[in-house]
Amino acid sequence: MSQDSGVAESSDDHHGSLEEKDYPSPNLDTSGDSKSDGKLGESSTEEASAQVEEWEDKELPTQHYNSESNKIQSHCEHCNAENKHNELVTPRLLSRGQFLLKVDGEGTYQCTETGLIFEVNGKVDIKYCVLSWSKYSDLIVKPWAVGGPLFDVKCDPLCLTSIQFPHSLCLGHRDANMTFKVFHVKSTGASLEYTVDHSATHVKWRVSSLSPVGPVVQSEETVFHHGAVILYKAIDHNPSLSFRVYVATNNESFIKDISKSVKHSSKKFMKIDKPPVCQKLLQNGKKYRLISEPEAEITPEEIEFVDGSLLKLKSYIEVYLEQPVEFKLLLVEMDSEEIVWKAKLRECDWVQHHQNQNISKSSTSGNRRRKMSSSLPDEMVYDKRMKQIDSSDGVKTKTLTDTQLFNLAEKLGKEWLKIAIANLKLNISEIDAIREKEDNVTISKFKMLKKWQEKEQNNATAQNLCNCLKNVDSVEVQDVLRGFLQET
Repeated sequence: MSQDSGVAESSDDHHGSLEEKDYPSPNLDTSGDSKSDGKLGESSTEEASAQVEEWEDKELPTQHYNSESNKIQSHCEHCNAENKHNELVTPRLLSRGQFLLKVDGEGTYQCTETGLIFEVNGKVDIKYCVLSWSKYSDLIVKPWAVGGPLFDVKCDPLCLTSIQFPHSLCLGHRDANMTFKVFHVKSTGASLEYTVDHSATHVKWRVSSLSPVGPVVQSEETVFHHGAVILYKAIDHNPSLSFRVYVATNNESFIKDISKSVKHSSKKFMKIDKPPVCQKLLQNGKKYRLISEPEAEITPEEIEFVDGSLLKLKSYIEVYLEQPVEFKLLLVEMDSEEIVWKAKLRECDWVQHHQNQNISKSSTSGNRRRKMSSSLPDEMVYDKRMKQIDSSDGVKTKTLTDTQLFNLAEKLGKEWLKIAIANLKLNISEIDAIREKEDNVTISKFKMLKKWQEKEQNNATAQNLCNCLKNVDSVEVQDVLRGFLQET
């Protein structure tokens, strides 16, 4: 393979995110398709350690994993039997889609969120995220093709022995004439490096240095892809229904690109939660037809499947129904007429979202009206709520739930320590005890609120908490507190 041009600077939808750094425009080094000489890393241990220390520990709560992660499990009988003996570990989800995995000792660990498998020789912190292949599209040329997600991995390279990358291909018994390599972007350029081994699900690579890395494949035979169908519904005020249907490889980079494309569209969309995994493998060049029951306007009705991982613009099928009715969608392989994927869409799949949006808009509108009027101070609003929950035999109280307190904890800013002391009357020793046991700032705030609840006992009501925090100058905090009162 001859050398190709440098990486095109992507003006896609990355907007300077940390996960899409502008790496030096590399030239693909194919003359050095040689095995690693065993020397670890181009960056020193000190530099790697400094990188770890600089990570911003801005975490999202665990409940966000399912909603934010692009991971889709495969249902293939050939590919689910391996990697059962690795220790499964769940990383922390940081800002901008980045993961942080802390391991305490030597071993082989599999990330539950990305499928990455790390072999380490000691205690280490590993930070990583999924990248888009489209930025490097000029460097991946035939006969090579994308084999799985592209990752940016950072840690002390002396502690990381090997990485196993998940791939999106079904090998079955067809891998005799298939070659995997690892596309590796370094400061000096990009190269294709030899792998140690590959399995039905992963490609193993001996770590040489750390930077964007991901599997590529060359095959003399037909390549079979695990596929996924992703649905989005347009959000508007029309009674009609309009959907985008994306047919993709089950590849996190591809699926993340789809999510970004939808997010930055001029229209607003909501994701429809339907089983995405295709029940039949997809092949490049095969033609597929999308069918609706009852009939809908489908554009285009037929597609020729290609792995669009390298494309900036992701193709989709538009489905339009004039009336909001329940309907079925089926993706059919045209040669065999076999159903590749199907789903039934019901009104409840999108109506609940609209109702929640209306409630949110109503609440926001009401808050704006209250802010514009100075005739009704917050204290009077709280007093009014108290009168509504009073009864002739005393005040009826309702215990605040952990979910409510966690939602409030998420809204508290850097001043939470001041609030703990000045507003909630906690002492320094109680706060220190919380901070010593918990590194996660949001969880520390939550435990602070739980400590207040524990001390107040029967007085730990929504009204009492509102009174304690009424002078906290945060619109988001006050909105959450008003929500507590409404729920009461």
